[in-house]
Amino acid sequence: MQRYIFLDLDDTLFQTLRKCEFGADDARLQVRAFLPDGTPNSFATHKQQWLWDWLSQGFKIVPVTARDVHAFGRCTLPFQEEVVINHGAVILDKQRQVDSVWMERMMLTLPVYQEKLFDLWAKIERYTKQHQGFKPHLVNDFDITWYGYIKHTDRTEATLTTLLEAVIKPHESILDGSLYWHINGNNLAVLPKIINKEDAVNYLLAHYKNQYPDLLTFGAGDSRTDAAFITLCDYALIPKNTQLFRTLASV
Repeated sequence: MQRYIFLDLDDTLFQTLRKCEFGADDARLQVRAFLPDGTPNSFATHKQQWLWDWLSQGFKIVPVTARDVHAFGRCTLPFQEEVVINHGAVILDKQRQVDSVWMERMMLTLPVYQEKLFDLWAKIERYTKQHQGFKPHLVNDFDITWYGYIKHTDRTEATLTTLLEAVIKPHESILDGSLYWHINGNNLAVLPKIINKEDAVNYLLAHYKNQYPDLLTFGAGDSRTDAAFITLCDYALIPKNTQLFRTLASV
C-alpha cells in the first residue's frame, strides 16, 4: 500500500521562535527555514523533529502551504514529492516546475476574481493608512497576484479583527462568496474562492489514485483552512493547542 501525507508546514512542522514551547534556550531546537536575508526564523521542536523522521521513513510527503515559491525554497527539509504553495494557487512538480495543467485551470478564472480582490484591497489600504501598525501585502508569485494578507505590529488577532469587521466582512465580494477571509494569529488573509488548499489536494489525489489503486492518505494541519483538505484524506493529524485543535476541542 502506498502512503501519502499532505502536510501543512508553518505551525505544524515548525514555527517561529516566539511560538516554540521552551524558547530560545532549548538546545534541541533545529532551524527549518530562513528569512530572505539568511536569518533563521522557523524552528522544529524535538517532537516535530521526531515526527519528520517518522514520516520520512514511510510516507511520500506533499507540503501544502501558504508560502510562495521563494519562502518555500528557504525551508531546509528535503521534500521530494509535488508541492502545493500559495494556499493552493500553484502546484510544483517533483522537478519544481509549475504544473501547467493546474496553472492553466487557475488562469482561466482568476482575472475576474482579481478585479474583486483589487477593489477590496484599495479599501483595505485606505483603512490601514488611517490606522497605525497595519502592514498589508499582496502576494505576487510567478508575476501573478494571487491574494493578500495583513499583519499588525502588535501581533494580536484582536487588532486585525477591527479591520476585518470594518472593511472586509461588509464588502460585496465577501458577501457574495467571490472572496473569502481567514484569520489566525497575526495573519489576516483575503483570497479568491478559487484559491484553496482543498481543490489543489483533490487534484493531486486524483493523480495519485491513478498511479496507486491501493492508497492510504493522511492530512496534517493547524489552521481552520487546513480542515477542508484534511477531510479528503483517510486520517488526520492535528497539532495540539493550534487553531484547528481548539476548534475541534470546543465542539
